[in-house]
Amino acid sequence: MLSSRFRLVRTASSLTTRALCLGSAALQGKAPDMIEGNSYLLVTNVRNRLRELVGASTNWSDHQQAMAERVSLSSQLARSQDELPVRRMKDSYIEAHLPLGSQPHLREKYLTYHNSVRFGRILEDLDSLAVLICYSHTKREAQGRSPLSIVTALVDKIDMRKHIIYPDCDIKFTGHVTWVGKTSIEAKMHMSQFHDGAYSPVLDATFVMVARDPENKRAAFVHPLKPEGPEEEKLFQEGEANKMRRVELSTASLLKVAPTAEERKIVHSLFLNTLDSQTVSFRSRLLPPGSVWMEDAKLKGLEICHPQERNIFNRIFGGFLMRKAYELGWANALAYGGCRPSLVAVDDILFQKPVEIGSLLLLSSQVCYTQDRYIQVRVHTEVLDPLTRQHNTTNVFHFTFSSPEEVPAVMPKSYGESMLYLDGKRHFDLTMSSQ
Repeated sequence: MLSSRFRLVRTASSLTTRALCLGSAALQGKAPDMIEGNSYLLVTNVRNRLRELVGASTNWSDHQQAMAERVSLSSQLARSQDELPVRRMKDSYIEAHLPLGSQPHLREKYLTYHNSVRFGRILEDLDSLAVLICYSHTKREAQGRSPLSIVTALVDKIDMRKHIIYPDCDIKFTGHVTWVGKTSIEAKMHMSQFHDGAYSPVLDATFVMVARDPENKRAAFVHPLKPEGPEEEKLFQEGEANKMRRVELSTASLLKVAPTAEERKIVHSLFLNTLDSQTVSFRSRLLPPGSVWMEDAKLKGLEICHPQERNIFNRIFGGFLMRKAYELGWANALAYGGCRPSLVAVDDILFQKPVEIGSLLLLSSQVCYTQDRYIQVRVHTEVLDPLTRQHNTTNVFHFTFSSPEEVPAVMPKSYGESMLYLDGKRHFDLTMSSQ
């Protein structure tokens, strides 16, 4: 019975592949051409493929030796981008399958106690796939190990198109490079699931990766990208616009410049709403009805970073960090709203510093903005050096959740919390404007 069902699902999958809209109107016309020549790839084999490209090993001691040997590959790096041949978008196209329906033994790893799919595991798969897509863009004609170390710089955006992910239906990931700078690469991916006889889109994701030298110490050039046709040109221009938007957001960061006039009015209004009308004192603050102080909307966690969670470059796997941050953020939203939340979007995940094996990773989740049924959660991660007691920020994550019921309003008390509130509002407004 199992083998018959597997053949049926695979057949239905292959018959519908060319007719699907995989989450992007611009990609719809290009997907059939890109599919040609790509073998059937399982998500479970993506990291094995990456190890082959880099020369990494699953054995801890062998892995350390392999990383040391990569130093000799530095001579293969291009001295300028002009030395590298131009690539097309379809050169990096990859389709990967997660057969949760046809291979039930895979489900336990992905199953939640609500009998749905663990989204944190999906984040891990997306991160690995984005790296493989970028290696496909930079592959050389001659076989052998790649001299590049391609690592995740940031997750620009993940938009959920469907909140239900079935634990017993096959999943398909597709994606390719859509924009290239001199040393950075943007990869767009789409996830769909086979249900009721057809694949339907689940999410769209945009990752930005950077290329480094074999020792992961300095930037390395990547192949330029040449769009073919108006649809690919549109995707490339969107990548260019994404880059400019990130620069503008960084310039306007509340850590660098003061809030806008409108934002200052919001902060002042929140402050006035918490004053005690009896004393009218700056020191006397009262929580308005149906509200929660921001300082009471936190959840924290600790991870000891073991070798099992390493990536192919001997650092902690970025997907693991995303999974842990997401699960803490989800738990915080659950505790805050009192109802099981659904993810709406992930945006602006910045990888500021790699996490070394053996690190003590501190995670702090904060509900920083609410509106009606929506909860904006910020998760900050840092490593603690137990000898020097120094804390260094590694990542900042932003998640937007929706709750089945209206949630209490989160209320900042200090100026610093007010800045977190405004930053959360900015991320929420940006998410809602793209829905």
